[in-house]
Amino acid sequence: MQHSFAYDKKKTIQALRYHFVQRPEIRILLVLVNVFAIVAAVLFYTKKIRPEPFLLGSLIWLILMASFWYFLPNNIYKKAQTFRDSFIIDFSDQHIRLETERGHTNWDWNRFSKYFESPHFFHLYFDSRSFFLVPKDGMGDEFRHDLRGLLRRKIGG
Repeated sequence: MQHSFAYDKKKTIQALRYHFVQRPEIRILLVLVNVFAIVAAVLFYTKKIRPEPFLLGSLIWLILMASFWYFLPNNIYKKAQTFRDSFIIDFSDQHIRLETERGHTNWDWNRFSKYFESPHFFHLYFDSRSFFLVPKDGMGDEFRHDLRGLLRRKIGG
């Protein structure tokens, strides 16, 4: 199963957002900040606290949202040369072969720890921080279906 692709900036940034939101430590942090902001809002509304804790919670929430939704994905996209290249990826039962005009590499299936699917990409994880994005653009429905089955067999969830 072979697929040629290049990265679309908007879709890639959205995929990076999915990556950050999937991280357990970021989910916990977001929940804690939201709980703090809600409790501060309720206490401020009932006049139990002054407005400063409520404003602090709101400011922290805005900074976190801007960081995870805008700054981090855009910063990673700008720094990574990978997103400017064109690729040919070949999925076989033995390995994944990735080619660019500069060369190629083979990844055995056991190198991947997990995968997940977002609306525009398959996210293939080597470990909790290292991953490779495979765009769905240009894949037919049957190709995507077959690739899902191969990923499920070789990597798991």
